[in-house]
Amino acid sequence: MRAWYEKALQLPMDQYGHSFVWRSDDNPEARGITQWSPMEESTDYYAPSEREFMINYRVEHLDDLLASLKAQGISQVGAIEDYDYGRFAWIMDPEGRKLELWEPKDAALL
Repeated sequence: MRAWYEKALQLPMDQYGHSFVWRSDDNPEARGITQWSPMEESTDYYAPSEREFMINYRVEHLDDLLASLKAQGISQVGAIEDYDYGRFAWIMDPEGRKLELWEPKDAALL
């Protein structure tokens, strides 16, 4: 799918898909990215969801957010994962869609 989108829509791709770079209105010097990642049809990355896509939300204060979600009865799926570009956690929405929560390490959070 990445090759198709790269050829058809001329979106430069890397191993994750395409990174849309943007700047913050409050601080135009701060850059952020929104990642778009088409997955193979056979992916199990969305598990335990059976949906065909997942939404990734950029968040601040991931630990506090997870505590708030837990207090609302919303369970985390799997463990938090840490990378040089941010921290990730997952939850499920009421329709069974997996949501990815990304606390990026770049300067422009939201």
